Amino acid sequence: MIARLRGRPVARRPDGLVLDVNGVGYLVAATPSALRHATGDAEISVETYLHVRDDVLQLYGFADAAERELFEHLLSVSGVGPKVALAIVSGSSPDELRRAIVLEDTARFEAIPGIGKKTAQRVVLELKEKMGSVVASPVAAADGHLVARDALVELGYTLLDAERALAEVDPGLPAEERVRLALRKAA
Repeated sequence: MIARLRGRPVARRPDGLVLDVNGVGYLVAATPSALRHATGDAEISVETYLHVRDDVLQLYGFADAAERELFEHLLSVSGVGPKVALAIVSGSSPDELRRAIVLEDTARFEAIPGIGKKTAQRVVLELKEKMGSVVASPVAAADGHLVARDALVELGYTLLDAERALAEVDPGLPAEERVRLALRKAA
């Protein structure tokens, strides 16, 4: 398996990034965070996953090992292929996605294009136990997060925008205060 590439980004294409490694150009379908690292001519490192099918070898690229690890966990879910897993990992940070799995927040996954209700439920069901050992999250803080997020959604935020706004606010605050601070920062 090709687990990491180090080279110069030479092209961006709709289907990914071309990384020149000692004269060989590798096409890597990459997450937005990996693409942000690929600016200019500077050499970069990309964590990769090689997906092998009968008719194709496809490299997927990630900014760090945490993104790649979550991608690999998602591939273990029935009905989730590499393109869907890449879409999930591309939408949020690995910590936010792990928290969503632990909190059984299927709405977070349903907000991602290409993910339906059944797939979102399978992701949560099949990965909750694996993620539970990774993420320690007090139940009260988790409930407060969902209350604050739902309040922002009611005020017109998209689910992902509400999550991003709350990521910048202290998670230890009560839900009402988190909503107030998120609204202030957005204004």
